[in-house]
Amino acid sequence: MTAARSRKRPVDQSRLEFAEKFNVERYGQAAEALHGRSDSQQELAEVRRERAAISEVLRAIANSPHDLQPIFQTIIESTVHLCRAELGSFRLVEEAGLGLVAHTKSPAVAYSPPALIEHGSFLTRVLAGKSPVQIADQAAHELYRTGEASLVAAVKGGLQTGLFVPMLGNDKPIGMLSIGRRRIEEFTEKEIELVTDFAAEAAIALEIARRERQLREVQMELAHANRVATMGQLTASITHEIRQPMAAARTGAGAALRWIDKTPPDLAEVRDALAGVVSATDRAGDVVARIGALMMKAPPRKDVLDLNEAIIDVIALTHNEATKTRVTVCTKLAPCLPCIHADRVQLQQVMLNLIVNGIQAMNDVTDGQRDLLITTESTEDGLHVEVQDTGPGLSPEKLGRLFEPFYTTKPNGMGMGLSICRSIIEAHGGRLWATGHAPQGAVFQFTIPARPA
Repeated sequence: MTAARSRKRPVDQSRLEFAEKFNVERYGQAAEALHGRSDSQQELAEVRRERAAISEVLRAIANSPHDLQPIFQTIIESTVHLCRAELGSFRLVEEAGLGLVAHTKSPAVAYSPPALIEHGSFLTRVLAGKSPVQIADQAAHELYRTGEASLVAAVKGGLQTGLFVPMLGNDKPIGMLSIGRRRIEEFTEKEIELVTDFAAEAAIALEIARRERQLREVQMELAHANRVATMGQLTASITHEIRQPMAAARTGAGAALRWIDKTPPDLAEVRDALAGVVSATDRAGDVVARIGALMMKAPPRKDVLDLNEAIIDVIALTHNEATKTRVTVCTKLAPCLPCIHADRVQLQQVMLNLIVNGIQAMNDVTDGQRDLLITTESTEDGLHVEVQDTGPGLSPEKLGRLFEPFYTTKPNGMGMGLSICRSIIEAHGGRLWATGHAPQGAVFQFTIPARPA
């Protein structure tokens, strides 16, 4: 028995050793795999956070092409969050230095970034170097000991580690992203790379905004040139429009003089004649005012607008041109249209182009009526306007190219009128299009979304 036991013991011991080894290997591998899986999950979560932050920045750029403030604020908030920092500031180069345009901070930080960092300071020197600079322990840095104002203020406010990343546009310094931590902990290469990427996105947003501004300026110049050209076509008609009330005023003034020279003067007739003079000069003043409004070169200005009233003013300007070419202008303007938030001059320019185009399209009509019908109506989403003529109509080829820049069907046309009209309507959130009309003619239509006044 004892011998048996003694013979079995080594076997049991070897089994035990084998089991221990097996367990160590098995559970060690499992623990290692678990640890590896945990690292992978952490990396995946980090990648997702980065992608979400980048998507948020891109959304901000897409949603605010003309307003950079929300973009800058989104960029600096995302930077601070992803880099586990407590404070961030976004600055752009100004004439006097680096101006603060966006910032974020934790309640635990007492430091408030100044509105302006003047030239010659530490930050402007970093910017001139064009490369990111990190200070792991700002209180121990030589610049702090020599009294560099920005570092002293940051350390006193509770910031220990700072990262400063220049923003470049066409390789020129245009701004700075700065982030800080309350603890002494260096930013990793990955974090520095991330901030650099955000700085590049901010530079792209600035470039987009600059080009958008240039495009708007070019469009404004073209729109003004188009208005001048269109009004030039109406010079004879406008001259007649002004001459009529001026002639009426002169006639009324002459009559008043004759009535006042009578013995005794007929004051009632004088009063009536002078009232006619006032009315005629008011009419002439209205014509001049309408011309002045359309000819002025001013930035777009959106106000609450009664579209029917704006259209009536344009019809009055083109009245004599229509009469001269034997065109009958009719209107079906829906009563009580909701007011819209729009630029009056720009929408009147659209109507002026469409009305003049319609009148000119009927110049060669020999058989049938020369009718121009202008219709407005309220829709579920806003307003709908139609300008319908009884001209020769539009071929499929013309319809396909009608709104292309520099495409024209007129011998002396610039080919910019309809293209500008479409850009104006689209800038107001609407749509402009053209169709044929049976049995003859064309219909130009546009929609404008109604906005609450």
